Amino acid sequence: MLETVIGIILLLTFAGFTFYAVKGGNLMIGFLVMAIVWVALGMVGGVITWEQAQKVVFQGGPESWGATAVVVIFGSWFGQVLVKTGVASTIIRKTVELGGDKPMVTTILLCFVTGLIFTSTFGAGAVVAIGVIVLPILLSLGVPKPLAVSSYLMSVGSGMYVNLVLFKQMQGIFEGFQYDNNYLKFGFAAMAVQLVVIFIMIGVRLRKTNVNHSWAATAGSLNNDGQAPWYALFTPIIPVVLAIVFKWQPIPAFLVASFYALFVTGNIKSYKDCERIITKTFYDGVVDVASLLGFLFILPMFNKVSGLNAVFFQGILGEIMPSSTLLICILFAVIAPLGLFRGPLTVFGAGSATLAILNSVGTFSAAFLFPLIYIPTITMNISCCPTQSWNLWGINYSKTTTKEFLTSGVLWGWAICAINTGLVYFFFGR
Repeated sequence: MLETVIGIILLLTFAGFTFYAVKGGNLMIGFLVMAIVWVALGMVGGVITWEQAQKVVFQGGPESWGATAVVVIFGSWFGQVLVKTGVASTIIRKTVELGGDKPMVTTILLCFVTGLIFTSTFGAGAVVAIGVIVLPILLSLGVPKPLAVSSYLMSVGSGMYVNLVLFKQMQGIFEGFQYDNNYLKFGFAAMAVQLVVIFIMIGVRLRKTNVNHSWAATAGSLNNDGQAPWYALFTPIIPVVLAIVFKWQPIPAFLVASFYALFVTGNIKSYKDCERIITKTFYDGVVDVASLLGFLFILPMFNKVSGLNAVFFQGILGEIMPSSTLLICILFAVIAPLGLFRGPLTVFGAGSATLAILNSVGTFSAAFLFPLIYIPTITMNISCCPTQSWNLWGINYSKTTTKEFLTSGVLWGWAICAINTGLVYFFFGR
C-alpha cells in the first residue's frame, strides 16, 4: 500500500515538474528540487538510505557526468576555433558563390552546409556567429523572415543527429550506448530526413515568394579578410571522420581538428600567437556552455534517484505500459509536439523525467529509447522551440514574432518527427 501511495506522489510531482518546465521555469533549480523530493520519498519508502543519498545521488550523480562535461567544453572550443579562424565564414562564402544566380539553390545549399558544420560544432556562440552571416544572406535572397530563421535553425538541428558533443550528453543518461555503426546508420538517415524536409519546405514556400535578386550585392560584400584556404574547409568533418572511421575518442578528434584549423589558417605563427588564440577561444567556449554545464551537473542527481525509486513505478506502470515497440513509436510520432516548451518529450526539459520513468519500468531497451527520445529533443526542442537559447536569439535578431516562428516550422518539424520515429522502429524496434 505504501509503495502505491509513494508511486502516485512521484507521478504527481512529475506532472507538477512538467507544468513548471512548460511555464519556463529554471530547469537546473527544478531538477535539484525534484532530486531532493524524490530522495525524501525514496527514504520514506525504505528504498534509499542516507548513505545512498549522499554517495550515489548528490555526489555520484555530478561526478558521473564529469567526462561528458569535458567533451562539451572541447566541442564548444572547436566551434569557437571554426568561427575565429574564418573557416565557417569561408565555407558559407564559397557556398553562396556556388549557388550562382539561383536564389533557391543558394538557400538550399546554405542549409545543407549549415547542417554539415553542426555535425561537429556545438554551442550557442557558434550558432550565433554563423547565423549573423547566413541570415542576412537568406533575407537578402528574398526569403521571408520566419522561413529564413526556421530553415537556418532547423538546419543547425539536423547536424545534431550525429553531433559528438550532443551524443555524449545523451550517453550520460544511457550508459553503455555507443557512437557506433548501429547508431550512425540511424543518425545520418535522420539527419538526411530533416534536411530533405527543410529543402521541401523552402521549395514549397519560396514558389509563392518573389525572390530579391539584389542578394548578390550582399553576398559579394562579405568581408574577404581572413579567408581560409580551401584545404581548411574540411575542418568541420575531421572530428566526425576520426570518430567514425578510425574510432577515435571525441577529445583527441577535437584537438587534431582544432590545431589543424589554427595552423593551416596561419593563426599560429609563434608561441605568443598560439598562447593568445588558444586561451581566447577556449575561454569563449567555456563561457558559451557555462549554463549548460550547470544543468548537466544537476540532471544526473535526478537520474540516479529515479533509478533507485524504480520499484514504485514498476508497481504502478508496469501493467499498463505498452510493451509493443510499434505502439510506443506511433504514440511518440503523434505526441511529438510535446517536445516543445521544455515538455515531457525533450531531454532538456521534463523529458528527462519521462525517460527516467520509462527506464525504471524496464519495458524497453536503451538502444530503442535513446533514438526515440532523441527525435523530439532535436527536431522539436533544439530546432523549432523558442525556449532554446539560440532559437530565441534568431527570433530577436530577425525581428520575427514567436508566433510566426512557431507557425513557420513546427508542422514541418512534426512531419520530420513522424518519419524519423518510423526509422527508429525500422532500425531498433523490430
